[in-house]
Amino acid sequence: MNNNQKDRFQTVWKQLTRFFQNEKTQKNARVTYQVIWNLTLILIIVGILGFSFAGGVGAGYFAALVNDEPVRSKEDLKKDIYNYEETSEVYFADNVYLGKLKSDLEREEVSIDKVSEYLKNAVIATEDEYFYEHDGVVPKAILRAIYQEFTNASVQSGGSTLTQQLIKNQVLTNEVSFDRKAKEILLALRVEKFFEKEEILETYLNVSTLGRNSSGRNIAGVESAAEGIFGVEAKDLTLPQSAFIAGLPQSPFGYTPYTQQGKLKDNQEPGINRMKTVLKRMYSNGYITKEQYDKAIAYDITKDFIGKKALPSEKYPWLTYEIEKRSIEILSVSLAKEDGYEEKDLKNDDLKDQYVALADRKLRQNGYQIYTTVNKKVYDKMQEVTKNYPNFGYDKAGEPVEAGAILIENKTGKIISFVGGRDFKREQTNHATTSLRSNGSTMKPLLVYGPGIELGKISPGSVSANVPISIPAGSKAWRPGNYGGGSYTGVTTAREALKNSYNIPAALFYKKIINLSPASYLEKMGFSTVTKGDYSNLAMSLGAMDEGVTVEENVNAFGTFANSGEFIDAYMIDKIVSKDGKVIYEHKVKPVEVFSPQAAYLTLDMMRDVVNSGTAASVRNRLAFSSDWAGKTGTSQNYWDAWFVATNPNVSFGTWLGYDTPKSLQGTYNGLEYNKRNMYYWADLINAAYKVDPKLIDPDKRFEMPGGIVSRSFCGVSGLLPSSACQKAGLVKSDLFIAKYAPSRADDSFIDGQYVSVGSKRYAALPQTPGEFTSGGFMLNPDSYADIGLEYVDDPGSVIPGGEKSGNVVGAKAKLNDNGKAPDPLSITISNDKITWSLHHEGDVVGYRVYKDGKKVASINAGGSLVYKVGSGGSYYVTAVDIVGKESAPSQRVESGAKKTGSKEGSAKNKDDRGKDKVANEDKKPDSKEKNGSDKDKDIDKDKEPEKETDKDKEPAQDKDQNKENTDKEIQETDKDQDTVNDKEKETDKAEEEEE
Repeated sequence: MNNNQKDRFQTVWKQLTRFFQNEKTQKNARVTYQVIWNLTLILIIVGILGFSFAGGVGAGYFAALVNDEPVRSKEDLKKDIYNYEETSEVYFADNVYLGKLKSDLEREEVSIDKVSEYLKNAVIATEDEYFYEHDGVVPKAILRAIYQEFTNASVQSGGSTLTQQLIKNQVLTNEVSFDRKAKEILLALRVEKFFEKEEILETYLNVSTLGRNSSGRNIAGVESAAEGIFGVEAKDLTLPQSAFIAGLPQSPFGYTPYTQQGKLKDNQEPGINRMKTVLKRMYSNGYITKEQYDKAIAYDITKDFIGKKALPSEKYPWLTYEIEKRSIEILSVSLAKEDGYEEKDLKNDDLKDQYVALADRKLRQNGYQIYTTVNKKVYDKMQEVTKNYPNFGYDKAGEPVEAGAILIENKTGKIISFVGGRDFKREQTNHATTSLRSNGSTMKPLLVYGPGIELGKISPGSVSANVPISIPAGSKAWRPGNYGGGSYTGVTTAREALKNSYNIPAALFYKKIINLSPASYLEKMGFSTVTKGDYSNLAMSLGAMDEGVTVEENVNAFGTFANSGEFIDAYMIDKIVSKDGKVIYEHKVKPVEVFSPQAAYLTLDMMRDVVNSGTAASVRNRLAFSSDWAGKTGTSQNYWDAWFVATNPNVSFGTWLGYDTPKSLQGTYNGLEYNKRNMYYWADLINAAYKVDPKLIDPDKRFEMPGGIVSRSFCGVSGLLPSSACQKAGLVKSDLFIAKYAPSRADDSFIDGQYVSVGSKRYAALPQTPGEFTSGGFMLNPDSYADIGLEYVDDPGSVIPGGEKSGNVVGAKAKLNDNGKAPDPLSITISNDKITWSLHHEGDVVGYRVYKDGKKVASINAGGSLVYKVGSGGSYYVTAVDIVGKESAPSQRVESGAKKTGSKEGSAKNKDDRGKDKVANEDKKPDSKEKNGSDKDKDIDKDKEPEKETDKDKEPAQDKDQNKENTDKEIQETDKDQDTVNDKEKETDKAEEEEE
């Protein structure tokens, strides 16, 4: 600075000093200071007041936003937070896990102590790094989120803690609004006040939506994710696996590795990149080391993804659907009772539908544990047998032969196993539990013999006619027939009738008891479809129900006999347990008394004969074990259904074969008729069950005869105590009776009389009948006819004798009517010094006279052998004599020693007569209508007698439905267990819906 500048600065400083020292200046300065200070104070006060006002407005706004949100208690919050859907689980018998029931969202709850530490840390590092520090909300994060919202920033960072996310998912909605956000903050603060951090984290881990599993089902909760994505439990998740699952909540269906079909996606990069982000945050927050981070980043997580896994409903379709159906039925009743209703109230369809819908929803959301009675190993084996069984039969009109079977434990009613069908993808009907079909002759012990014995109207030794009958039925007549139009034995006992499945005795026995409402016994044994019309329909005795019966109901009813007359309802659901361990349902056995132990045992004992030597005898050689089986075969009208049901002291088991759209099963397939195909299927299934559980299937014990049963002799044509006449006739039999119903009256069925024989039939002689053709013997007293149904018999002469030894007995009503003319001449032949002829074609011929050189040398009864051995030399002819003694003209003459008849004309006539004789001779044997003369076409009922030849020794017959020309032959080759339905009967009413 130079001298001039210095002088100038000093001059200015002196002037300023004088200014501030001036009294006036000082006075003005004091006033200015006061003004500035006051203004500053005002600004401070205004600032404080403004901030307070703004805060008040904000607080008031927040209060307004949450004004309608109730103040929730801890219990209310707990109920809301823990209210998440959990899939119900199903178990086979003995707690063997089956799987989860089908639902929209699969979830399995898990406690926090069973979750991998890696997963817990991964979730916290990714979703809420201050989780253990905040009180439910992070103000900084909220302000940042609000700022980003108002400024419409391109980068949006979430402001929600895990607690807030839990509130959003479980209590509130996903609505984007300040109103919902305010409520979320308020409730988050309350949740943090009431619950521990571990409780909050545990719930979050269970509610989070986590994409799809390897079955393609939507999943929620880390346990379902761990099992459904990696096939491990949540506690066993590795670091990379934990990081992958922790990354899913941001975009569950974007990051999930599986498609809706349960297949792995082609592009897994989004999920893998998200996993790497989670690992980076875990490392940044100090949850893992650099070494762990590097190793996890380099890990190929795709090799841990499990392949497609079949759902229980895919692997066990019939079983899972049956479990669902029964569980819903049980829960609907339980829920209705909780609301004050009784089970009978659910007969109201609207009310029932309401509770069924509610039960269905709860079943899929409440995480029940459902325990069933089904044995997994037995069930699996039965499905395997069904899949591989080669003898079901031909497809018809695009439909295969379907199958149904069920195995039930007698004492408990547990359904051990069943077969619902052959291919669920083709046909979903459960043929064991749902399909209603006619049960054919399996109805006989349930409706006829069991109730008849219980009522004291039938015993195993009760006698009935077994010949063609006609029973009046309104404006029409019911004409039930035995299989093939034959198998007529004259008279038979109840035991023999059931053993051989004769229809006519069953119909006659049922006629005796129908007014006592035997159909009520079916209802006691669980038949759910018995109609009012079934009570009065005579054809019910042969299985002709209005609606039909399921395999389960039919088999279950047979168990009644094994349980000494008590019906135990079959069941599949053992118990249902809620997710908190409370048993909300447990099955209790409730026996229903149906038959006395004596009636039950006698019916069983008769059915033993069915298996041992009757229509089911062929099954015995197929079994891998020996057991005390009692059972019954059955075939419905038109051969639509084939049945075999049997019971032993432990279990009852039955099978059914048929087409879904009813069609005839008749005809051979792989050399087997339909009834054999069914019985062999039955044997293969029960053998498979035996291999799994031999003690259950083959008990050591046998059916034990209770007290109150006696053995008595009786007369085989009346069922009464045998008289001396019955003894002389050789008709005494013996059987078991309930003591109080044992025969006490002596037989008075016989009177002395004369009879004639024509073929296999016997008729009362008339006063004009030549004595040379009559025999002295016993005749059935007409007064006894009603007891054995003879008033309905078409031809009384066919009753005695039958296909068994009956002595010199004939029915008094069995009379031949004279046709009013002399018989036509006979045609005879001579060969090897024997003259032979055939039974006369006119039905009133009772004998034949042989003449030699014009003199009578022999009288031959029409029921005997139509042969006469000639002596040396002489000319012979034969005449026919009718019931009133009229004699025919001589036959052509033959010379003793001649090889042929005397003329070409006679020879031609003989040929013609032999054709007629062949028809007439068919009356000689009861079953002759069913058999041809040649050995090739002869048929033996293999279901009546134990098989002596193996299947490979049998000559297969072509299926009737493949070649209609073989119809007659195939009818001959079917087993005696089936019924016949002749063409005329098919045109009549429902009575033709008969079985064997």
